[in-house]
Amino acid sequence: MADFGASELDAFRAEVRDWLAANYPPELRDADAKTDPEAVWGGRAFQGSSDPQIVWRDRVAAKGWTAPTWPKDYGGAGLSAAQARIIDQELAAGRYRVPLLSFGLWMLGPVLLEYANEEQKKEHLPKIVRGEIRWCQGYSEPGAGSDLAGLQTKCVDKGDHWQIDGSKVWTSYADKADWCFCLVRTDQTKKHEGISFVLIDMRTPGVETRPILLISGESPFCETFFTGVEIPKGNLVGRLNGGWEIAKRLLQYERQNISAGFGEGGTAGGAAGDVAELAKNYVGLEDGRLSDLELRRRITENKMNFAALRQTIGRIAAESKASNGPSAATSIIKYAAAEFAKERSELMVEALGGQGLGWEGEGFAPGELTAVHGWLRTKANSIEGGTSEVNLNVISKRVLGLPDPK
Repeated sequence: MADFGASELDAFRAEVRDWLAANYPPELRDADAKTDPEAVWGGRAFQGSSDPQIVWRDRVAAKGWTAPTWPKDYGGAGLSAAQARIIDQELAAGRYRVPLLSFGLWMLGPVLLEYANEEQKKEHLPKIVRGEIRWCQGYSEPGAGSDLAGLQTKCVDKGDHWQIDGSKVWTSYADKADWCFCLVRTDQTKKHEGISFVLIDMRTPGVETRPILLISGESPFCETFFTGVEIPKGNLVGRLNGGWEIAKRLLQYERQNISAGFGEGGTAGGAAGDVAELAKNYVGLEDGRLSDLELRRRITENKMNFAALRQTIGRIAAESKASNGPSAATSIIKYAAAEFAKERSELMVEALGGQGLGWEGEGFAPGELTAVHGWLRTKANSIEGGTSEVNLNVISKRVLGLPDPK
């Protein structure tokens, strides 16, 4: 990748700005434009769709800008990190919709670039860039959550194929996914060294998913069952029994990207919106400031924490690029982001007062109900992508270098 100077980057920014303006579907300029909310995730269900969101995704993907730093050979644009940041900045500045959301982009793609063979890269990476395949993650099991290495889903060598039997839990959107990247046990005599990383087509006979209803009223997570599931030998990524190394790497990418979604106004932290503006409307002002002094202090502190978090995320992201990948420091931002997001949602509900007691029905505005549901959704922030307790252990051992407790 070329290392562009300031003038070259300014020219590239102008090019990006002009291209976005010329290629954004007119239908999406209406904030109330009706599109399928699942379209942004893509997948087989949307192949050939005329949904404006899909049209937008296809145009951006054709430029390689859904994965701008990935090599052109795999569908990316081969751009520098600085150019990729410009694309993100111009998308945000123009209030363009995100062209593609994808676990393939955030988690699977980076580890395929690092661990997959050439045939696997050419098969899967271009489809990820184009949003043709929607992926889910098969990691946690009913008896292997925090102790992920204790997983028991079996993968047995049947000569010309692998046979998988077992179950996963908390597999996000497994009921809507086309493929699953999955940790399986290929050696029963070892723990960490007996795990392999495989790719599973969710249409394969023997795969079953069951959505889990959460207290927020949503069902983004699923139980996933594998019964006599046969997959090709070529679906093993990396070396046999070398999956734990890939698993740890992928978790670093997952934590890095989960944290990036927790910024002020970000939906990953529950209900989107500015808690200060909401508080002004519901609590009221006194001399131009929020009338509740203590609430004002806590909101200010939360906004300061998020500002510091964004700066830290940017610094760690830059360091990860320089060192060829994320580090254990992603556990710091994952833990902090989860705590700040839960705090923000609690402040929003508190600021609503009596209007923060609604769940459904009349008497409550849609935004009020969204805030309450979002507050409950944030309870999962300290669980998904590695529990807060596990992340604190990682920080203790791998960042601070503290000894194991005696």
